[in-house]
Amino acid sequence: MFVDRVKIHIKGGDGGNGAVSFYRAKYITNGGPDGGDGGAGGDVIFIADEGLNTLMDFRYKKVFKAPRGEDGSKRNRTGADGEDIIIKVPVGTVIREARTGKIMADMAKKDERRVIIKGGKGGKGNQHFATSTRQAPRYCEKGRLSKEYDVILELKLIADVGLIGFPNVGKSTILSMVTNANPKIANYHFTTLSPNLGVVRSKWGIDFVMADIPGLIEGASEGVGLGHEFLRHVERTKVFIHVVDAAGLEGTDPVENIVKINEELKKYNEELLKRPMIIAANKMDITGADINFRKIKEVYEEKGIKVFPVSAAANSGLDEIISAVSEILINYPEDIIFDEDYDEFTEYEEIKDEPFTIEKIADDYFVVEGVGVEKMIGYTNIDTEKGFAFFQKYLRDKGIIDKLEEAGAVDGDTVKIYDLEFEYYK
Repeated sequence: MFVDRVKIHIKGGDGGNGAVSFYRAKYITNGGPDGGDGGAGGDVIFIADEGLNTLMDFRYKKVFKAPRGEDGSKRNRTGADGEDIIIKVPVGTVIREARTGKIMADMAKKDERRVIIKGGKGGKGNQHFATSTRQAPRYCEKGRLSKEYDVILELKLIADVGLIGFPNVGKSTILSMVTNANPKIANYHFTTLSPNLGVVRSKWGIDFVMADIPGLIEGASEGVGLGHEFLRHVERTKVFIHVVDAAGLEGTDPVENIVKINEELKKYNEELLKRPMIIAANKMDITGADINFRKIKEVYEEKGIKVFPVSAAANSGLDEIISAVSEILINYPEDIIFDEDYDEFTEYEEIKDEPFTIEKIADDYFVVEGVGVEKMIGYTNIDTEKGFAFFQKYLRDKGIIDKLEEAGAVDGDTVKIYDLEFEYYK
């Protein structure tokens, strides 16, 4: 079964907690702190696997959670890291965050490896919190929580050339004649319920992948029939071969059919009409096809679209088609990759109203805790300029700065938010 869109849940491993422990040995009753750190949680990693061509496996397993890190222990022992979880997807899979629909990754290259969720950092043991004034700290740090998402996996086929057109115009036959593909072929509508791919071994110096996109109909861009499922697979296509039945065996006007298909492409994504297109007027071996061929040629060649007479059944005219496509592809820019527009700060809206607490540990030391604060730290890379600016904005918007002042914090005091320590300045 060909499955090209699924929704799954992914979660990174939480970090293990630090330990509170003090060194004990014979004749030593008041040893110093020796609580070890927690281990890091496992990452969630996606890999583009050339051996896969469907998302069918995700119909049976929809939840993927990486293991948490182990807690730290006495004698400064660090907990083991959680194992990474590897999720293999077909090349061409786009990963979207389900709530926003924004793209997190486009797995468009063979063996591409993307860390979608980093595991949570392990918490620090109490050994890290000893100072000249706090020689026996009885607190440690909890491991950071990792992120979790509902994500949508969409397979958009990697094909250089797409055969498009109404059902039963001969796309599958053309594919079988010019590639190593063996699609099922029959004389009725919608015999092709999933795209077929084949490799064209061209004698013009370039090999390429050709896909037979299942038959489109009017209303496909609104989801009529299997419209969205079909149209998804033309989005990476560099060149369209628009196949029409020049013989008009279905009793329709071939020129009008081209207009209808182009309109569906436009409604789905206007950018598709900017891609190179050539027209294959098929079934030219049938009496009367030459009349429609001349009409098609008259309408479209003045628009700069080449029209070729072919007969897939008789294997005639196909070399000319392949030659024209090869010429286009040789001069075509890079592969079509979708821009990743998911922002790491999107989650801010979800955590900004979470409660927090401020605890005064010493005269000059304050600890801020809370689920929202913990998530904010986990979501943000403070080391980047953008991340640090977001961190400052969060502290102001959340009211943490005001609450620290109310708790007695003055300039120069230390503020700790999980594993982040900084000097307080209003």
